[in-house]
Amino acid sequence: MPELPEMEALSQFLGERLAGRAVARVYPVAVHALKTYEPPLSALEGRSFEGVARYGKFLDLRVGELHLVMHLARAGWVRWSERLPAVPPRPGKGPLALRVRLGEPDDGAGLDVTEAGSQKHLAVYVVRDPLEVAGIARLGPDPLSEGFTPEAFAGLLAGESRQIKGVLRDQSVIAGIGNAYSDEILHAARISPFRLAAKLSEEEVARIYEAIGVTLGEAVERARGTALKDLKAEKKSGLRVHGRKGEACPVCGDTIREVSFSDASLQYCPTCQTGGKILADRRLSRLLK
Repeated sequence: MPELPEMEALSQFLGERLAGRAVARVYPVAVHALKTYEPPLSALEGRSFEGVARYGKFLDLRVGELHLVMHLARAGWVRWSERLPAVPPRPGKGPLALRVRLGEPDDGAGLDVTEAGSQKHLAVYVVRDPLEVAGIARLGPDPLSEGFTPEAFAGLLAGESRQIKGVLRDQSVIAGIGNAYSDEILHAARISPFRLAAKLSEEEVARIYEAIGVTLGEAVERARGTALKDLKAEKKSGLRVHGRKGEACPVCGDTIREVSFSDASLQYCPTCQTGGKILADRRLSRLLK
């Protein structure tokens, strides 16, 4: 799933290429992905792109006074082409969900929005205000914003009875952090993913706050300027624990472990994060003591 760093790079890439260019045609190939019907997709045609923004993991393409908003979910992505096929796409079983073709003088260039796999969660909206999208309206603060201070972060955790892994992934608490970067942040902070947020000490909260800034900042820098087709591979290459079950921890050399969490799985290092204890599968038992 693309998270904040990849979406930041994607927004910068598209912002550089779309500004001032006009929409010629929009093809809704996978109708189920379209979550709004008024204004229609066709209302974008003939208007020019005026900017690209990111809200957490949402992408906002501003087209005149309208906004084409996308949430790429787990398997969605955007492909840029300087020369799209001349034949209009037809609905089918392929990954293509939406095509945006640019008009003159850039006739033929444009972007495809795709979604791999059988589970379809890609969401596309056309709205007059991004806050009309419920997912954006309920977002918490962006961890790259100036307002995301140590004091603000500590306030978000105060009274939180949930495990810190779940809190970091909750978009209504902090926008943009998903399964992969929450694993990376907690590993860098040397914190167990199952620690209760409200039970963390001030020093532990400070470590997590610092790890958020460093982990996301480094990921954004790695992704900056990377071609869209290479962004997913770039993300994986920079991960130290997530998706690396059975490999050696790059910090201490212990074996990276995996355990189920909510609707996914997480990876962690026992030596770095849990004092050497192995976390039990939460579907079967509690933390081993």
